Amino acid sequence: MAVSAIFGSRVKRKEDPRMISGTGLYVADVKITGMVYASFVRSPHAHAKVRRIDTAKAKKSVGVVAVYTGADVRGKVAAVPCAWAIPNSDLKIPEYLPLAVDKVRYVGDPVVVIVADSLQHAEDAAEKVQVEYDPLPAIVDQEDATKDGAPELYSKIPKNIAFDWKLAAGDVGKAFQDAHTVIRAKFVNQRLQPTAIETRGAVANYNSGTGEITLWVTSQNPHIHRLLISGMIGVPEHKLRVVSPDVGGGFGSKIHVYGPEALVAFLSKDLQRPVKWMEDRRENYLSTTHGRDHIQYVELAVKKDGTILGLRAKVYANMGAWLSTAAPGVPTILFGLMLSGPYKIPAIQCEVFGVLTNTVAVDAYRGAGRPEAAFIVDRLVDMAAQALKLDPAKIRLKNFIKKEEFPYTVQTTLQYDSGDYVTALKKALEVVGYDRLRSEQAKLRKEGKLMGIGISSYVEICGLGPSKVVRSTGFALGLWESSTVRVHPSGKVTVFTGGHPHGQGEETTFSQIAAEELGVSVDDVEVVHGDTGTIPFGMGTYGSRTTPVAGGAIAIACRKIKEKGRKIAAHLLEAREEDVVFERGKFRVKGSPGKEKSLAEVAWASYAAGAAELPAGIEPGLENTSFYDPENFAFPFGTHICVVEVDKETGQVAIKRYVAVDDCGRQINPMVVEGQVHGGVAQGVAQALWEEAVYDREGNLLTSTLSDYAAPTAVEVPNIETFFTVTPSPHNPIGAKGVGETGTIAAAQAVVNAVVDALSIYGVTNIDMPLRSDKVWKIINASPKKSTSGNKR
Repeated sequence: MAVSAIFGSRVKRKEDPRMISGTGLYVADVKITGMVYASFVRSPHAHAKVRRIDTAKAKKSVGVVAVYTGADVRGKVAAVPCAWAIPNSDLKIPEYLPLAVDKVRYVGDPVVVIVADSLQHAEDAAEKVQVEYDPLPAIVDQEDATKDGAPELYSKIPKNIAFDWKLAAGDVGKAFQDAHTVIRAKFVNQRLQPTAIETRGAVANYNSGTGEITLWVTSQNPHIHRLLISGMIGVPEHKLRVVSPDVGGGFGSKIHVYGPEALVAFLSKDLQRPVKWMEDRRENYLSTTHGRDHIQYVELAVKKDGTILGLRAKVYANMGAWLSTAAPGVPTILFGLMLSGPYKIPAIQCEVFGVLTNTVAVDAYRGAGRPEAAFIVDRLVDMAAQALKLDPAKIRLKNFIKKEEFPYTVQTTLQYDSGDYVTALKKALEVVGYDRLRSEQAKLRKEGKLMGIGISSYVEICGLGPSKVVRSTGFALGLWESSTVRVHPSGKVTVFTGGHPHGQGEETTFSQIAAEELGVSVDDVEVVHGDTGTIPFGMGTYGSRTTPVAGGAIAIACRKIKEKGRKIAAHLLEAREEDVVFERGKFRVKGSPGKEKSLAEVAWASYAAGAAELPAGIEPGLENTSFYDPENFAFPFGTHICVVEVDKETGQVAIKRYVAVDDCGRQINPMVVEGQVHGGVAQGVAQALWEEAVYDREGNLLTSTLSDYAAPTAVEVPNIETFFTVTPSPHNPIGAKGVGETGTIAAAQAVVNAVVDALSIYGVTNIDMPLRSDKVWKIINASPKKSTSGNKR
């Protein structure tokens, strides 16, 4: 591609040819001579004591290499670590072992691992393991789990409360005392199952000559996997190489370190054989972390004119059977601090109970805390509009933080960097034809038809850093990012990044950043990631941080290269350094047309390193390693509007239009941005209408296959109309904010607001997700028309 207009161009994704041609490399594709296969025996009980394990028949089974129980590996493989120790919350981190020893705590808890010469032989042997259990009462509902007499998962964690996190800002009591109307609601933000096309897996290969282990693993952050697993298995960090090749989706579920991944590395060293393990889909649903799962008691205090005075929330967050890698921070820091949304709310109070239950652990899932917060805020705003008989658009406009007020510090202490919420909302209203739709709605209601219009205005925190802030929240490391940019003697460029894109398109957008900065073709830039043996230490990809933070590091490294190149060019051109400028891939002498050197010529000179090429005091080579630690988070925002029709006879919800207006700062590649919005909206709509992880009272996961878990297909996902405003982040090196989670954060409440709007003629003020047709039909056909929208003074 030509050098001009790279940043902001719709460059085709460089990674797609290998993906669509089947030539990508995933963990499942890794094959090593002499490789053996692991299969886990998992608990069929949600809660039970392990009385006895008999592996004799399994050990004699065909092809079996080894059999390990929890007792066999205890002291050799440590407990699964939790890396976000939130302060001031009475945090209790339970010891959760990779293989259960005395007790199992959820259906799917690993008890035994079999290693055999084929996967079939390993699975056959697993069926021959005999485990005797003493079943115990199970608890799956997080609110019930805190009550007196509820079964306790761990003896040292009374009432299953792993933490009690509180936030209070402003005079909440006065806000509610002065309110004209108080909106009260109970929201259930249901549990979801991340459904990446690729399940989790690991392949480990121990080299006895060097004492090194290479671990191929499905990871969103290879260096974090290396750090935590090295501690779990007692292998020095520099003796463990983690490679995360192509990753077939993560959505947060591949951030975390799991017991089986560490066990595979241990097994390879113990057996001195390559060992492979891959989940099947049922195992994935049973044992890979889930997301969301909040029970929320919320209140909003408003004046008669719709001015918001205060918000209160009491939340029971289901954490599952153990505290996963980032779990404590998701329903607290990433949730509670965002309860102001895009609005000026003078007083906010929140208490979050992190509760352990006999279910698989809950951790980050696309949006991670922010969708749960945005849902509360914008559902309450809609309920306030309904109670006060105000237009939902107007109540938002009344309470928005205004453009001229940025940077703006909300009551929860976050400083929003920049925003123009009014423009985004007005653009969405204009695109969808809001006034016309309201007129059409009134007409259809007279005809007995149910049409609804739902608005969702949101802001999110992303671009995770800055390190000083995240460290103060108990995060184990800072959230800077690293990049090494190398200009080769020929002028071609390699970018080594600590970020680890896995479907977002950053091999393309990172190439565009480097190409724009260095004035080269996108085709002359390669991006290397995912291998701790080749890249600088990095913090990985999650929290919409890759573009603003890793991309920022790349831009800074490129700028430092240009500064060094300018010194070399001045020497070559026999000019003063201050007279040399860099423009579109060439170092030029101001006022001397034609007197110039290309980046490639300067790169060659840097490697030639003779007296004629390098000035005194300049080292050979043309590369730079930079660590970018942002001074603040980034805060994308926008407004989504959903238009639905509800069939009174069936309760079926049909999305007629979905308009998304998002602002993620400067866009590197609009096509990639649109793709991220589409994917995010699809997952948010799926939560609103279809998806729900369901456990029975005994702790059995009833949605353990794709036949039971309603992940949507292209048939169900509506057409998504994408539009944008551009408000650059003032502190980010490239003005970017992040866009990977915006659609998910905005979509669910847009759909719910629309359906509730359609059913408001029946006095409906709230429906818990998912809005399946049977649930909607029952509401339509319920006789009493009760309104629970608020308490007027």
